[in-house]
Amino acid sequence: MPVKISVKTTINDAAPVELIVFGRYFQKERAAYLQYEEVLEEVGTIRTIVKVSQEEMLILRSGAIKMRLPFRLQQKLPGSYELSLGAFETATLAKKMEFTSQENGSGQIDIIYDFEMQGAPAGTFQLEIHFQPEHSYE
Repeated sequence: MPVKISVKTTINDAAPVELIVFGRYFQKERAAYLQYEEVLEEVGTIRTIVKVSQEEMLILRSGAIKMRLPFRLQQKLPGSYELSLGAFETATLAKKMEFTSQENGSGQIDIIYDFEMQGAPAGTFQLEIHFQPEHSYE
């Protein structure tokens, strides 16, 4: 289903950064998926998949930036972040994970997590993703 997606990222209570893109929402087996692309002038196109299942969430990015961020509530999980400069080890510790979806195809994902890069704390991140069918203007 084609959807309009709003991705809002807040790091350590700083001013949030918001991205509005169009993508797809679908459900397969026991998981829900959001797919979208963003184009950054500095680096190129980044394809993102957000997978939400009963116990965990996963953000996969490919293209100009490769990233794998797994989330499971109150568990520290290893991930990865790759740029043209090289690869970095990451870790996430999810403090809050919420997913709601409506029958009309709209929904919300909310994740608050501590993020580490190369073993060093990189901050507390809040990721809020809202999506709704392209044809509805709420």
